[in-house]
Amino acid sequence: MIDTSKEALKGGKELANYNVLVVDDEKEIRDAIEIYLKNEGVTVLKAKDGIEALEILHDHEVHLIILDVMMPRLDGISATHKIREQKNIPIIILSAKTVDTDKIIEALKENQRRTMRQDWESDEFEETLGF
Repeated sequence: MIDTSKEALKGGKELANYNVLVVDDEKEIRDAIEIYLKNEGVTVLKAKDGIEALEILHDHEVHLIILDVMMPRLDGISATHKIREQKNIPIIILSAKTVDTDKIIEALKENQRRTMRQDWESDEFEETLGF
């Protein structure tokens, strides 16, 4: 079993075995997060929408999901509900400044770890991930 505690991650332990699924319909955001996480030694899996994310979750072990709210085909809130039917993986929700607050609150009730604006800066990103 991989230790996913904040202390283990902060110390850089086992990050090579830590899989993070990044789900966003904007390729630039997926790629930026991937670059940052790979620099930390994390394995990154990427999906462009909730449907693709569910397919990846079916085929891979994932320890953390970074999930956009507004996406085509299957949005982040609907994807969260489907994920929770099967797994209890920590989820960090990405949101644009204009996203409806009620949607984020609803998602947080579904056991997300935290929300993070899409125009994140690396300090906020590091704090959210516990690095």
